[in-house]
Amino acid sequence: MVFDVSVAMTWILFLALFPMAFFWLRRAWRIFVNRDYTEVALKGGASPPNPKRWAPVVGLANLAAGAVTVGVIVGVGMGRLTFDNWIAIAGSTIWMKLIVDFIISRQAHPFTLGRKKTP
Repeated sequence: MVFDVSVAMTWILFLALFPMAFFWLRRAWRIFVNRDYTEVALKGGASPPNPKRWAPVVGLANLAAGAVTVGVIVGVGMGRLTFDNWIAIAGSTIWMKLIVDFIISRQAHPFTLGRKKTP
């Protein structure tokens, strides 16, 4: 095996799966078990008006992404996934998690058209 840029990038991606899985599963644990909604559907660092409404969707997205990532880590460790398969699964999971979080945060923070009314 020759150590070149592609091998280094592959190792960086594989090692990055560990903290990603940890943070995603920790967020799901906080949402479902601890009922902590401080990180639900953030937009610009602010929570939506009703974070409890969006908590199940965000929790399931984090749980699914974390479970798939752990599955990839275990599959690679056991030698069950080929290079092309685990790269495709890991990359798709990362991108889908980012896209789903973006969509949820935009749905949780609706914008109003026209002038803002002062109370």
